[in-house]
Amino acid sequence: MTLRTLVLLASVNLNKRLGTAGARSDLSAWLREHGVSAVLTQEPFKPADRMPPALGGFTFAGGDGRLAAWTSEDLVPPAVSTPRTWVQRIEMEWLLVFQVHLDAYAGASRAAQLAELSAMAAAEDGRPLLVCGDFNLAPRPEDGVFGEESSTFTTESERLALRQLMRGAGLVDTTAETAPAFTFERVVSGKPSRFRCDLALLSDHLTATATVTSDATVRTGPKAFTDHSALLIDLPVTGQAAEPEDVLFALSELTGQGSAAPAQRDYQPHRTAMNRQAPSPASRAVTKHLTGPLGVQSVLDHGCGRGADVAHYRLAGLDAEGFDPHDDFGWPRPERTGFDLVTSMFVLNVLPDPWQRIQALKDAASFARPGGHVVVVTRSPAEITRAAADGGWTAHHDGFWSSQTKGTFQRGIDLGEITALAHRAGLVPAAGAPALPLSGVCHGVLVKPGI
Repeated sequence: MTLRTLVLLASVNLNKRLGTAGARSDLSAWLREHGVSAVLTQEPFKPADRMPPALGGFTFAGGDGRLAAWTSEDLVPPAVSTPRTWVQRIEMEWLLVFQVHLDAYAGASRAAQLAELSAMAAAEDGRPLLVCGDFNLAPRPEDGVFGEESSTFTTESERLALRQLMRGAGLVDTTAETAPAFTFERVVSGKPSRFRCDLALLSDHLTATATVTSDATVRTGPKAFTDHSALLIDLPVTGQAAEPEDVLFALSELTGQGSAAPAQRDYQPHRTAMNRQAPSPASRAVTKHLTGPLGVQSVLDHGCGRGADVAHYRLAGLDAEGFDPHDDFGWPRPERTGFDLVTSMFVLNVLPDPWQRIQALKDAASFARPGGHVVVVTRSPAEITRAAADGGWTAHHDGFWSSQTKGTFQRGIDLGEITALAHRAGLVPAAGAPALPLSGVCHGVLVKPGI
């Protein structure tokens, strides 16, 4: 199996120019120069064109003259669908991408489209998202200028709908800066009209591992092939090679349930479980600092491995059970729920993508009683970075293959990322709860189901 590390995605409005040989040549040269592996285009060619133009080195993944996608020919094209004429849904490994081209003429139509997009995002149940394309609006007044004044083209109802989309889906406007970098400029009635309308909205917990830059040379340089700036989005996604054969995917082992999100089936997180006889330091910290102050009587160790921590909780006088999806460990899914405390010890850092981590947290939280707690412990970024350097680990998604032969993965996760992932899973920090002292090689957060 051959894997390509990290997907560099380009998003650009081509203003129907791809039908000309010159624009295709300049676009292809620009894609090669930057090492782009996937290109998402708005208005790529005239809708009347029956066949999409060929791009050298790229495979057409789907779309039409409104929205179209290509991927590098050495990658398996993603699944692409078109829920509406103005939006594409693209499954890029664990990341879901909505490519949009909102109405260019009517603010009321754009507001309605944004509201519909909010419903689409909500239906994805917390899956990591990228929403990119030409929004045909200025997110803030300073992002749209006509002459020397703020443009009146974008209405407040549109901005409100955009804010509601971002707040509801937990998205960050990645190109928002104090001084706007306009992505579209033209002269209207003798005055310059400038807009930052080409956007990349990204799930908040991904902003530390993804980079988004705007490239204006595609509209202003000597080899310009459109009148919009392009967005270059460097994603923590490892692409699936097109050869030798398609790789089969399935979602997280941890839930034991199906899902639309893909993940490699040859990934084996159970092989990271330590064969320890003594309890982990993290479980000892739980019984020393948490169970008493929280009045905990029952505990579920979610992702318990071989069960050493379960034994520790039982010796501490707690009603304790374990669950691990790997059958050979002998801890089947409990039939009961309503535990005072659910522990997730060193589970998130061995799951190879944020979607699986969110699903794992949701599953863990489903076993907690109302008012109960979930404690999440992970290995620290510094510890994993050191181990990766010492072990010569290979980069994969947002972490590393600790062993490609075994199919094991590791990522260091800090307190802020744990909290962000927990929020996506419907969990909130437990205010006023006792701290969980841990060594510098790991981090722990106490959360509880949100209301």
